[in-house]
Amino acid sequence: MQHDEVSSSVFHAPTSSAAIWAPLRPFIAAEARLAARAAATPWTGGLYEFLRFGVKQGWACLFGGIAVALMLLTWQFYPATAPLARYDFLFLCMLAVQAALLATRLETWEEAKIILIYHLVGTVMELFKTATGSWIYPEPSLIRLGGVPLFSGFMYSCIGSYLCRVWRLFDFRFTGHPSRRWLIGLSAAIYLNFFTDHYGLDLRFVLFGWATLLFAPATVHFKVWRVHRAMPLLLGLFLVSLFIWLSENIGTFTRVWLYPQQAHGWTMVSPAKLGSWFLLLIISYTLVSLINRPREMDAGESALLPERQKQAA
Repeated sequence: MQHDEVSSSVFHAPTSSAAIWAPLRPFIAAEARLAARAAATPWTGGLYEFLRFGVKQGWACLFGGIAVALMLLTWQFYPATAPLARYDFLFLCMLAVQAALLATRLETWEEAKIILIYHLVGTVMELFKTATGSWIYPEPSLIRLGGVPLFSGFMYSCIGSYLCRVWRLFDFRFTGHPSRRWLIGLSAAIYLNFFTDHYGLDLRFVLFGWATLLFAPATVHFKVWRVHRAMPLLLGLFLVSLFIWLSENIGTFTRVWLYPQQAHGWTMVSPAKLGSWFLLLIISYTLVSLINRPREMDAGESALLPERQKQAA
């Protein structure tokens, strides 16, 4: 791992937005009191940490969770006779959510720039994929480019927002993190392959192998409560891809977009799409890593980690 690729232990993460956002301060104080009580026994401490993990994950999914909720609510309740098309309503809602996250400092401008880049990358791919019939947006709209409603780019923004937020909330540290130069090369190859596969040149299995070689040695250390826990980074990326695939099933179920085989009745999205989301996630991960320089797990802290985890369990 190259020194210029990973910050040293003196690098300090930005202060949590939750800590400086006034409406959350009472919640933070109450949570601190609850944590003090939970620490009384190993059993309550373990249960509290498990619940804390779920709450943190939910908070990291804020943007994506709002998007999924809007898809479900508009599918069920949005009037078919409304003067504003459903897709245009979704676009304005997601634009307002993005603005609110910035205004409340729950998202930084640096993060927003990276999310915007991923948004644009996704929109360009959407234009190509819809033109080739890979999927369609069956409803009319005014705010669109070709066959692509502009709200669709926010689906990619949800992934970028999640990665930015989860990186901060769990204070990610790494061991064996791949060089970002290699990640940029892999991401460029992945993006190109999403276009070339329509012309008979599909190297996805090569890309899967390349990704495995880069990420298999890497471990992500994430802080749920008092200590950092560890997980293979490759496993973490797969789990995130799985949740994106499940969200895609909600998107097609609510007819926000449809694959050809779903035109005459909904069926689950093919599990093969899980691989596509895994590859797309790598592009997003690479972009986020450009502003959140992967921090190396301190050697002394890493050596004490197993014992600390035993004490906290």
